[in-house]
Amino acid sequence: MKKLVLVLFIGLLGFGLTAQENGAKIKFKTDTVDYGEIAKGSDGLRVFEFTNTGTAPLIISKVSSTCGCTIPKKPEAPILPGKTGEIQVKYDTNRVGPIRKAITVISNADTPTVVLKLKGEIKAADGK
Repeated sequence: MKKLVLVLFIGLLGFGLTAQENGAKIKFKTDTVDYGEIAKGSDGLRVFEFTNTGTAPLIISKVSSTCGCTIPKKPEAPILPGKTGEIQVKYDTNRVGPIRKAITVISNADTPTVVLKLKGEIKAADGK
């Protein structure tokens, strides 16, 4: 009886580990977008590219930013295994000064929450 319980336990453990290997996986090209030094009023649109390296469709359920000056846009359709997608981020470049913002991505991937970063500096038209 003990051997039977042990065999069932090991079988269930192995099944659980196998189930975790299957599913969606999100891999970003980079987790940081560096605007560098840009002029006030410049184009603030940037893109985070990613690939679904898993075996199931990737569904991004929510993308949020740390403030209203950063507007992220998530893909609406599921990303199939092996396919790529993008998250667009528009930063309000009429705010002079350093850029240090975080974008939180929530999905059905094996790592359900990923934090992406924006950095850079916006200079005034007179260069200050």
